[in-house]
Amino acid sequence: MPPVRLQPSGQLAHLARAACSQVPCPAHPYIRAFSVLNRPPPSYAGHVPLTLLEKGALTLGSAVGAFLNPRRADLIATLGEVSAGPVARRLRDTMLADPVGRQILRDRPRITSETPLPLDALVALPAHTVGHVYGRFRQRYHMSPDVRDVVRYVDDAECAYVVQRYRECHDLYHAVLGLPPQFVEGEIALKAFEFANTGLPMTGLSLVAVARLKPAERRRFFRIFLPWALRSARAAQPIINVYWEKELETDAAALRARLGLEKPPDLHVLRRKPKTT
Repeated sequence: MPPVRLQPSGQLAHLARAACSQVPCPAHPYIRAFSVLNRPPPSYAGHVPLTLLEKGALTLGSAVGAFLNPRRADLIATLGEVSAGPVARRLRDTMLADPVGRQILRDRPRITSETPLPLDALVALPAHTVGHVYGRFRQRYHMSPDVRDVVRYVDDAECAYVVQRYRECHDLYHAVLGLPPQFVEGEIALKAFEFANTGLPMTGLSLVAVARLKPAERRRFFRIFLPWALRSARAAQPIINVYWEKELETDAAALRARLGLEKPPDLHVLRRKPKTT
C-alpha cells in the first residue's frame, strides 16, 4: 500500500475553509443571537424588539400593576401588546378574510381627536347616529383618542396595526354599547365582551379585576353583564372588521342590529336601584 502523504497544516486549513464555504447555513430566524445588547432592527417606526425574558417580565409587571390599579391605561396597553402574540395574527387573518377588514388593512385609518372628524363636527351629526353618540360620549366623559399609546412591542408591523386599531376603537365600543367607563364594572363588562369577540389575552386578563369590585357590583357582573357579554359576543360579527369611519352617519341602533350586537342593561339605572336585603 502506498504511503499516505499528509498535507501541510496551512493547506489543510485552506481546504477546510473551502469545504465549509460550500455548506449552506440553515435559514432559521433564531440562528443569530438576540439579547439586550444585540437587538434586530425595528420592523416599523417606534418598534422595540424584546427578548422572551423581557416580554415575560413586562407581562408579569404590567399584569400586577393593572390589577392593583385598573385605571393605569399605560400598563393595560403594555400588557395588551406583550401578550397579543398569535391572537393578533389570528385577528389579522380574520380581517384578511373579510372585504371590509381587508380595506381597513389597506387604508390603515387612525382615530385621533381630529380624524375622522373633530369633536364639534361629530356632535353636530344627527342624534342617534354613530358619530353623534361617539361625540357625546367623548364630551360627557372627557375622553380623547390622542391619549392612546402607540403600539411598540408587537413584532409584526401588520399585527401591530391590528392591535392599534383595536385600541383606538375601544371608546367606540363603549359609546355604541352604552357602557360607561367611569365605573370599573362597566369597563370590566366591555373587556369580557371584547375577550369573547376578539380573544385578545389582555382583555381576558383584565377580568381578574372582578376581585376588586364591591360585593353588589360583583353579583351584578356575574348575573347580568358576564352572561350578556358571552351571549352578545357569540352572536356578533367580529368587531375588528367594522370600518367606523364609514359608519359615522349610520343610526347606532341600526348598526347594532346589522352587527348582531345586543345592548346591555343601562348600568346607570342599575346602580340607582335601591339595594335589596
